[in-house]
Amino acid sequence: IAAADVDPTVAVGNWNRARIRVEGNHIEHWLNGVKMVDVYRSGPDWESRIANSKFAGNSLHGQSRKGHILLQDHGNTVWYKNIKIRELPTEMIGQ
Repeated sequence: IAAADVDPTVAVGNWNRARIRVEGNHIEHWLNGVKMVDVYRSGPDWESRIANSKFAGNSLHGQSRKGHILLQDHGNTVWYKNIKIRELPTEMIGQ
């Protein structure tokens, strides 16, 4: 839906560090300190991204506010560690 222009991944055998922040419709994703994604999941830009993706025709894709998360692997062996999910404290919202 929102591809990055750079590849800041580290060499195989090392750990990548990811941070994802979702505030309302705004999604930001950093990988190893590099901002990879900065997108809003509403409006014409989002609708165009959905229409041009494998999720075309699924108007609810990416719209859940709560629920399960999905970790994808694209068919490769992967490992995950130290996954933390937390709600933003009220004083951080809007920062």
